[in-house]
Amino acid sequence: MNPLANKIRPKNLGEVIGQKHLLGEGKILQDMISSGHLMNMIFYGPPGTGKTTVANIIASATGKKFYKLNATTDSLKDIKDIIKDLNTIMGYNGVILYIDEIHHFTKRIQQSLLEFIENGQITLIGSTTENPYFYIFKAILSRSIVLEFKKLTKEDIVEGLKRALELIKDDFPGKIISYDEAALNYMGELCEGDLRRALNILELILYSNSIKKDEICITINSIEKFSQKKILNYDRDGDSHYDILSAFQKSIRGSDANAAILYLGMLIKAGDLASICRRLLVIASEDVGLAYPQAISIVKSCIDAALQLGFPEARIPLAEAVILLATAPKSNSAILAIDSALKDLETLDVGEIPLYLKDGHYEGAKVLGRMQNYKYPHNYKNSYTEQQYLPNNVKMKQYYTFGNNKMEQISKAYWDKIKENKEI
Repeated sequence: MNPLANKIRPKNLGEVIGQKHLLGEGKILQDMISSGHLMNMIFYGPPGTGKTTVANIIASATGKKFYKLNATTDSLKDIKDIIKDLNTIMGYNGVILYIDEIHHFTKRIQQSLLEFIENGQITLIGSTTENPYFYIFKAILSRSIVLEFKKLTKEDIVEGLKRALELIKDDFPGKIISYDEAALNYMGELCEGDLRRALNILELILYSNSIKKDEICITINSIEKFSQKKILNYDRDGDSHYDILSAFQKSIRGSDANAAILYLGMLIKAGDLASICRRLLVIASEDVGLAYPQAISIVKSCIDAALQLGFPEARIPLAEAVILLATAPKSNSAILAIDSALKDLETLDVGEIPLYLKDGHYEGAKVLGRMQNYKYPHNYKNSYTEQQYLPNNVKMKQYYTFGNNKMEQISKAYWDKIKENKEI
């Protein structure tokens, strides 16, 4: 049986759901097709967003022969077989070679494509769910344009489902097909931007209920029955891994404990304990920092407990650490300080360390002027005396600025008094 997703596959760009930033009037793909001048392209985006469909439409609209390979199952031999057929192709305005999941091809196979791309024998369209700048051979990228296919919205999914229901009704003569608007909206939420998954669920509902019933009604209950549990769009080795971790840290930084707990749940569902632990330690230093310097010790204890417990119990100390960090006062003064210093070291000649700060604990150090006239702070009141510590070229630089939080402001007040020679 021909799958529903194939039956209703769009025949032209106007029927494609979503991707208006690429397919609308005056947009890049529409302009390419209108001009007849195609570039090599990498389609990058989540599954079920129309990458294969759009490649097919481009081939049809430009009169090119369409070949499709899948990098997970095909090989260099399959590419060479297609190249051998090029001279026998008649009546076509060139060839489009579409390679699904191109990131699975080895570097050697990707390199072999260069010859055929550069001599114009084929127009390459590669599709990938992974960030192409991490996984695609740079020479391929430099000869291609990367087009990002966006995750479909709930409204896009609902539009696609309604279109499918309209096109499929002739397959069920004598049957009445109805739906609850709320059910389609639920499906739009459930399938997280993957129209193909939504169509597969719809197909199960339609054909499973068409045998005994004269009326097929798509309801929330029927969707729950055939969809099983919700599948999070998460792959610990893929792009969404970094998206969730990014949202996780930004939510804690923004002091939103509710969002942080939700993203922690996504990471726990994926079983990604190592990434959670590493990111929590980073956040404790980067975002909470000196506003609550004890936080990193507490977080480290929670992490040690989580690692010892393992899932599912690890979720408890991890949640404790997340809530602690999300509700703690925030300061990024430490990361700003070190990044500022590193930038100067990369771009400036900071000069020599003052001689009196250099190591003087060896024979001949005095002759070299090492450690002469050094003022030992503990010999002075409050263990402080004014002295230049920075190299001359940057002696006026200020890398650390006290954060605007209670802890650092207490420290600032202390040192302001000390350096003004006031009594403490």
